[in-house]
Amino acid sequence: MTTSAADPAADEPGAGPGVRPPRRPAAQPDAARAPRAGHEPRTGSGDGTADEPTSTPGFTADAGGAPGSAVGPDSGPGSVPDDGGGPGVRTVTADPTATGIVAESGAGGKGDLGEEKPRRARGEQTRQLILETALRLFRERGYTETTMRAIAKEAGVAVGNAYYYFDSKEHLIQGFYDRNQAAHRAAAGDVLATERDFAGRLRGVLHAGIDVNQPYHSFAATFFKTAAEPSSPLSPFSRESSPAREAAITIFRDVVEGSSAKLDPELRKELPELLWLGWMGVVLFWVYDRSPDQRRTRRLIDGVVPLVDRLVGLSRLRVLRPALRQILALLDMIRRDD
Repeated sequence: MTTSAADPAADEPGAGPGVRPPRRPAAQPDAARAPRAGHEPRTGSGDGTADEPTSTPGFTADAGGAPGSAVGPDSGPGSVPDDGGGPGVRTVTADPTATGIVAESGAGGKGDLGEEKPRRARGEQTRQLILETALRLFRERGYTETTMRAIAKEAGVAVGNAYYYFDSKEHLIQGFYDRNQAAHRAAAGDVLATERDFAGRLRGVLHAGIDVNQPYHSFAATFFKTAAEPSSPLSPFSRESSPAREAAITIFRDVVEGSSAKLDPELRKELPELLWLGWMGVVLFWVYDRSPDQRRTRRLIDGVVPLVDRLVGLSRLRVLRPALRQILALLDMIRRDD
């Protein structure tokens, strides 16, 4: 059957093969309904069941689904529920104000701006579900053996949905980094709010970091082999990891700024990053610590913190300032990429 995009009546169900029915006046109620701008119509047989979905921005169809099944970035496998647009007429469109979230509306409805926050919340729930499922499978099967397809299946979403939120397994780990830093700050909240002694603040933050990472120790060594590759985006020093790295350094900046320690001004500026580098060393020790509950790592923290506290206090001595300036100049030279 030949149709014309300019003639909506050409798609009338009653038109026979090769027959163009006469154009009806636009005011007649049974004229073909035109989709609103920015929407792709999904039409069915008139009984409320949808045919295969038309591809739209932000809309991923499950390739293995039955007719009428579709998956948007905000939903699991299954049919898109009827939104009240009339039998067999539905629209699905990406919401440009909410990344990764699909808005659904009736063909003749108005914008759903009032539902923006609920849509964002649903999208974040889906994202967290995928991330939690991935971390569980990493623990159970190992990082290398876990595929994006397996993660999507366990999470109950289409593979396209998993890739909508995370481009790859590496991006899943970046999501873990971000969440891990938020959890570290929350775990260290009490000690940062109540303790003023520098050593007490530093010890509390380091132990809180071990507490937060403890559930992932079983696959940490396998994961670290990938992260240790200099060109890997999972490296804590990579450009991709910079948001999580800056968040971690900010925690140690709060350790310094909220303490009662009297520091050399130049050391105060550089100390947060130096403490973060020390924390990376503690994490490496923890990764390979096979003692029960990683007790040796706890002992390392308790032994190192008083030494760091003493060195920080000695930095104020006039006789040590030349050596301190040399150390800080060396760090600056190493940072420069020339």
